Amino acid sequence: MDETPGLSDQYRKASPWPLFIALGVPISEIGLVFNVFPVAVGGLLLFCGCVAMMLQEAGYVTTPWPALGGMALLLFVVGAAVFYVDPQVGRDMTMRAYAILASGVVLVAGVIAGRLFVPKRQQPA
Repeated sequence: MDETPGLSDQYRKASPWPLFIALGVPISEIGLVFNVFPVAVGGLLLFCGCVAMMLQEAGYVTTPWPALGGMALLLFVVGAAVFYVDPQVGRDMTMRAYAILASGVVLVAGVIAGRLFVPKRQQPA
């Protein structure tokens, strides 16, 4: 039996992140449609967390914290824009704006906790 299963000899292993990235935004939208605020926030957190972990797995970042911080900043900007545009459009989008802003707040708290409490890995020599 092979010790390192994968798709072929070219790839080391299959990544689980694309499935969860594809589910993150629809889960958030389902939470908005059915007025379940925690599900809406959770879907955005799932999306952002999986994108950060995919970036780490691909080797673009060494830790997920900077990517999560950047996504939190992006969520704040988008949430503020939706909150600002809300009175100009005919639909009530305040729950969407609050869900986006709350996701940004939770991501910032996660980044702070991750930087403070997660031990750094030793790079192999």
